Amino acid sequence: MAVFKIVQYGDAVLREKARPVTKITPNVLKLLDNLRDTMYSARGVGLAAPQIGVSKRVIVVDVGEGLIELINPEIVEAQGEEVDTEGCLSIPHLVGEVPRAVEVKVVGLNRQGHRVEYQARGFLARALQHEIDHLDGILFIDRAIRLQPVRSRSRE
Repeated sequence: MAVFKIVQYGDAVLREKARPVTKITPNVLKLLDNLRDTMYSARGVGLAAPQIGVSKRVIVVDVGEGLIELINPEIVEAQGEEVDTEGCLSIPHLVGEVPRAVEVKVVGLNRQGHRVEYQARGFLARALQHEIDHLDGILFIDRAIRLQPVRSRSRE
């Protein structure tokens, strides 16, 4: 298991537009594995390659329905809008109320290089939008209509 340090807000890689993957190589497959291991270790529901310092268009998401791995993902359709609370492993001290599409259609490549398509609603749609934003250097704080500090839990 390869668990990487998650890049924190302020690091320039989080504001870069990530480079497309032109060929699926063993390094790209290892990147997918590293993203998965790091996401699960951090107890996150999604992670984008820039969050571990790699400027490539690769994400992983698991909102409890199984792992989704996407290379060069794109949102090709979006419908509706709802506001809900989001946080980010790269900005652990804040949460925000963020408007997102209720439903999205996302296309990309899987680890075998085959085109895949996801029609997502609700939390999965929100997670995919959040991670794809990372690939364009957009953070949830850029879209938030309200931010607040994460409340620390006191030890009793």
